[in-house]
Amino acid sequence: MSIGRTGESRAAAESTDPHRWWGLVVIALAQLMVVLDATIVNIALPSAQRALHMSDGNRQWVITAYTLAFGGLLLLGGRIADLVGRKRTFVIGLVGFALASALGGAATGSGMLYGARALQGVFAAVLAPSALSLLTTMFTDPRERGKAFGVYSALAGSGSAIGLIVGGVLTEYLTWRWCLYVNVPIAALAVFGACTLLHDRPGHRDVRLDAPGVLLGCGGLVAIVYGFGEAQPRGWSDPLVLALLAAGVLLLVAFVWWQARAPSPLLPLRILRSRDRAGCLLTMTFAVIGMFGLFLFMTYYLQVVLGYSPVRTGLAFLPMTAAIVAGSTQISARLLPHVPPRRLLVPGMLLATGGLLLLTRLTPHSSYAGEILPSLVLLGLGLGLTFMPVFATATAGVAPRDAGVTSATVNTAQQVGGSIGTALLNTIATTSAAAYVAARPHRPGAVPDGVVHGYTVAIAWAAVIMIVAALTAGLMVTAPAPKHGAPAGSAVREPVG
Repeated sequence: MSIGRTGESRAAAESTDPHRWWGLVVIALAQLMVVLDATIVNIALPSAQRALHMSDGNRQWVITAYTLAFGGLLLLGGRIADLVGRKRTFVIGLVGFALASALGGAATGSGMLYGARALQGVFAAVLAPSALSLLTTMFTDPRERGKAFGVYSALAGSGSAIGLIVGGVLTEYLTWRWCLYVNVPIAALAVFGACTLLHDRPGHRDVRLDAPGVLLGCGGLVAIVYGFGEAQPRGWSDPLVLALLAAGVLLLVAFVWWQARAPSPLLPLRILRSRDRAGCLLTMTFAVIGMFGLFLFMTYYLQVVLGYSPVRTGLAFLPMTAAIVAGSTQISARLLPHVPPRRLLVPGMLLATGGLLLLTRLTPHSSYAGEILPSLVLLGLGLGLTFMPVFATATAGVAPRDAGVTSATVNTAQQVGGSIGTALLNTIATTSAAAYVAARPHRPGAVPDGVVHGYTVAIAWAAVIMIVAALTAGLMVTAPAPKHGAPAGSAVREPVG
């Protein structure tokens, strides 16, 4: 009980820190850098491919190397944050991410670029859970917590779209290498801010790294993400793809079995025994599957089908970014203290579903203002309504020693969902397009029509996944409004079970 009182008194002290809102700016800046880096190279990829002579089959590794390392090592990064201290790992992650970005920008060959992107993912896996757990411990008052998570979730939700905008500008007016170099000044500014503004209690020396858990958990995630990534060029029935997916599932089953028996588990199962937290993690995974698939298809649709330039393509996503920010900071952040989370999650997912369904009507000649813009705004509002309560609810009520690994679990759901969505929906799109063209071998315009048909079929599946996310949130997330429930600072009272 004395530990609980000590934790609450520290939380109360931190909530009166006059610099906490500037600290939020530093954390948000770092999180934005990590999230946008998953998409900032998308628009630059054709230029990088030509410059480094990458084959069409290997170019995917510019994206996959980052998401593999990031998603596969997040749980380990969260545990390291609990052991060493969040501020220290936050600074280490920033410095390492900047150095890896500089290495990638200076790449002289494709292998060097793949390695730098993987190294970025490694340091992002340390940085991201440190950022979210610092935010969790800095803001404990329900009203302030809602505002802080509104800002954080707006950046987490819109960072991918911002990456497309920034990537288009840098590629068109400078060079694709600046899509990586740009992280260096951002990280330097964040390091300076972290050293002067952020405060953190020391690491928990009694936390031990679970080596078998690291191998089983990270290995399972890497195998699954790698398998979904390879499904695009190889096909779902390829023996390597099937072997990777089967191995990933077996490793994750073994991981869960070991976590129930390990003396110092990498992922304490008590974290997942909360129905609300489990529901939020599943909702996040399903939502991001649909979102990442949309970014992929709309980028190619705007550039290849409609002939937009990189900058114009990036700017086309700006209304969606603004809608995500508005939904997170002006709607969710204001309503969450007064309404249960699922009253935001379910409408948010249904709005996003409506936006995706509108996009299933795309043709090779669709207009941006009349057909694409309304869909992006609906999708952005829906995601904005969803991400903020997901982050706030999933990280509430966690013991301080588990804050890092819980934050890592939320980020893992986001990264793994994005990787699965990109691979799964892209495979559906290419298969549908090929079937459409094969059935019309002599029809003029069959190829562009087939490409767009593939996009719309995949987007329809993304809408189905969004509906599953809405059902998950409605059935599993039953937490009351934060101001009517336990305060965030009472995290230490969570049963150890």
